[in-house]
Parts: sequence; structure tokens; C-alpha cells
Amino acid sequence: MLTRDIRFEGWTTESWKRFFDLWKPRAAPEAEATRPRGGVIALHEAGKVRKLLHTRRGRLEPCPWPLPLQELASQHEASWALSAETGALEAIMEQFGARARRSDDMLSQSLLLVAIVRELMAEGRIESWPNRLRAVPIPSENVARRALDAVCADGHAIALGVFNGGELWTSITLRRTGPGFDVIAGPEALRDAMGVLSSDWRRDYRHLARAVEDHYAPLALGCFVELDQFRDLQVDTRQGAWSRAIALRDVIVSPMPAAIGLAVGVDGARYAASKLARVARRVDWLGLAEPAMAALRERVGEAGERSDVIALLGFSPLEVLRNLLRR
Repeated sequence: MLTRDIRFEGWTTESWKRFFDLWKPRAAPEAEATRPRGGVIALHEAGKVRKLLHTRRGRLEPCPWPLPLQELASQHEASWALSAETGALEAIMEQFGARARRSDDMLSQSLLLVAIVRELMAEGRIESWPNRLRAVPIPSENVARRALDAVCADGHAIALGVFNGGELWTSITLRRTGPGFDVIAGPEALRDAMGVLSSDWRRDYRHLARAVEDHYAPLALGCFVELDQFRDLQVDTRQGAWSRAIALRDVIVSPMPAAIGLAVGVDGARYAASKLARVARRVDWLGLAEPAMAALRERVGEAGERSDVIALLGFSPLEVLRNLLRR
């Protein structure tokens, strides 16, 4: 979804570092200090480990094989583990070279690469733990493009702004031109245009939105949040957490495309339905409310399937985000 003449601007080393730090998976505060860190990578052949690496501690002594990856990660105090049969990486590149076409853009190539890796995982040549995206289907190129159209039309932009201590901490703006994004901009080009801030990010986000539209394109989707709130949401695994935050304006989404609004509404409805069902089971000793609750759950499920983005992709982006960011 990137054009051939894509341009990066408005970034410093610090703003890049802050942006990537946003997507670093975190555990709950009480577990963050003691949680396992790093990962273990095992390369094996003919029932023996040929090389064992820890991403933080370097090379390790080979262990008996085969070994469940969860146990391997536990032995070496790692948060994830990956194993690959010798030659699997070469097979990925060979298949990618044979199936890729000169006319393929970055989106086509990325989806093809993911599909090849999935095929090798299905064959057992590559394994990973935890596999949080096992049940997420790979969308086709046409489906991915239609989902993009539903979120950001041609000639518009998407922006994420994160505030901290009354200042713009970091941001990213993506401008769409034709089939993909031709600009990926950081916060540095926008700070002066925002003017003097009030130290209240719920008011200051409007200045950022205006600066994005003045510099790049009309906003199709804007998401604005305070740093601490964003990090709290990363470790909040409850269904409906993001929807609740948006409803309380702990996260401001403005403008919000209809497809995103429906997906957020469905996420919140599922959370409300689960809470209501829990209360009903406590007070309804005769089970009279269960048929009504079953009908409610069915209606909420049907609404989720009708959501434009969910229906196109075959999965909920909010659910994927929760799975990727949790520890």
C-alpha cells in the first residue's frame, strides 16, 4: 500500500524511537519487572538442534529435540520462541522468487510472503509460540484494497497523535494518493503549525488535525490519545476496552469513518452483552432470561459480521491489535 515515490519527512531519531516504542508489547505493571524478555530461535535438522540463539543473551547450548516451544521459552526465560527446520528460510526465498512478479507492489509482495510462511508453518517446517494470529485469515489483495478504501479514500490522510505532559509526544501521518500512501510524515513538520498549546490534549488535538489538513490532505481518520492511556489500553485485554475509551473520550477518533465506527460499536456491544449475561446468570435462578440473552448475543454477532471492515477482512482489527500488544 506504498507508492513507488513514497516520501518520509518530519522525523528525527527521537520521534522515530518514540513511535516504535508505542508498539512495544507490554505486560501489566505488576508483572512488567519480572516478565520473561526476548525470544529463543532454534534451527534443527534430523531431530537435532543445530543452533540455539537467545535474542538478548546470544548463542545457547543445544537442547534435546523435539521440545515444545512453550517449554523451550520457559527454560530460557523468553517471552516467545521460534523454530525452523534447516533450509526453511531458503525455501521461503526460493518460493517467493518463483511466485513474485515484477509488477507486484509492496502490498502484493507482503501478502505473498505471509502466505508462503503460513504454508511452511502448516507443513511443520516453521513453528512459533505464542501464535496469536493463527486464526486470522490472510486477506487477498483485492480485499485489502477494499478495506483501505473503506477507511481512507484517495486524496485523504490518516493520522495518529500521541500527547504527553501537555505536548505532542509523537505522531504519524499517512497521505493516500492513488493505490497507496505516498507520504509518511512525523511530528516535526507539524509542531510549529500547531501554535501554542493549552496543555489539555483534548483541546489541542484539534490543532494537530488542522495542521495535518493544511500540510497534507483532508483527514479521513484521526486518532488522538494521551501516552499513559495508550499504554494502559495495551495491557487491557478486556473485550470492549478500546470502545469504552472512545466513548469516554480517553481516546478521540475524529473524524471516524463509518466502517471504523461500526467496528468499534460492535466491539463495545459485545462487551456490554457479556457483562449483561453475567449479571443475568446471577439473578435469574430459573433461567428465564437465558433465551433472551442468547438472542442478544446472536444479534450482536450478526452486527459484527455486517461491519464493513470485519466483513471484508474476515477478522476484527481491534481483536488483532489486542492479541499483538498483550503479554
